[in-house]
Amino acid sequence: MATKAKTEAKVPILKGQEAEDKILEYMKRMNRPYGAVDVAANLKGVVPKAATQKILVTLAEKGALVQKTYGKTTFFVSNQANIEAVPVEKFAALEEEYKAIDEANKLTAAELRASNAVLAKLKNTPTNLELNDQIAAAEARVASLTARLEPLRSDSPLISAEELDRMDADWVKWRAEWVKRRKVFITFWQTATDILSPQEATTLADDLGIELDTDEHLNLEKTALCQVPKSANPLKRKR
Repeated sequence: MATKAKTEAKVPILKGQEAEDKILEYMKRMNRPYGAVDVAANLKGVVPKAATQKILVTLAEKGALVQKTYGKTTFFVSNQANIEAVPVEKFAALEEEYKAIDEANKLTAAELRASNAVLAKLKNTPTNLELNDQIAAAEARVASLTARLEPLRSDSPLISAEELDRMDADWVKWRAEWVKRRKVFITFWQTATDILSPQEATTLADDLGIELDTDEHLNLEKTALCQVPKSANPLKRKR
């Protein structure tokens, strides 16, 4: 399968005055020390390394750059003496402009914080669809409660406090009896099936038609309805 050769665009090589102007413009713009190798690399090969070194030395001799040697390494930096000093008036104007921009940034930051707060509030607000669902659920709840109140609004007799107390007493009495009988059965059943495997015991219970407590019964035993205080047991004799 034929492949196309990748062709890279050739970088134009600057020479003479163009190369010198390019390097000087770069050194003034960056205004920091560089070696010849770094300058040539940062200019992407526009000026060859050898020519870069010569041009830097020439610019240093002309006073456009300052040349410093540290050990075996030579650095060049833009001559700070050639940098135009900022007049006091211009400096004051720049300072005023900075203050104005800084105040504008503070106002913008405050507006951004306020907008973010409003956005967060809107995100926590239910949508129209969610509001419709909530309204429908509330209306259904109202209808259910209203239906439960209807017997109270009619002339049907209400259960008296005495009847409620009697029902509570009956519940405690017969539940205590049931708990006692269940304990007797569990003791008897464990004794009778002690020699049987769990599977054989289950088969025997099915054959005898024994119904054990379901999950519904077990869950009911954990509710407050079955948590009867011992002092409330009416079967306990008073001395």
